[in-house]
Amino acid sequence: MLQLKRAYLPASDSDGYRVLVDRLWPRGKSKETEKIDLWLKEIAPSPELRKWFNHEVDKYTEFQMKYRKELQSGTQHEALEELRTVIQAHDNVTLVYGAKDEQHNNAQVLYDLLNE
Repeated sequence: MLQLKRAYLPASDSDGYRVLVDRLWPRGKSKETEKIDLWLKEIAPSPELRKWFNHEVDKYTEFQMKYRKELQSGTQHEALEELRTVIQAHDNVTLVYGAKDEQHNNAQVLYDLLNE
């Protein structure tokens, strides 16, 4: 089962294998205390795309298209394939992200893509 969860919510046993899918570590969270099994920062949107999007909801549709295009090649595509391997190897995988908006973020794009 694939799930999404904000980094600012407590980890739980039902999360299973936790994968942080952001390029930047969540503000105010300690690498020592967070239960992150894999930090797959290479799968995150490019810095240029992240800055352009700036979590503006009206840009989300275009952001999704641009991010999906980025995931089709290079390092991001390799990271996507690694994530697919992780999902196959574990019963439960939770994509962890830091964005405040729980519906308009890169983790949601990944979740949708992986569930197609």
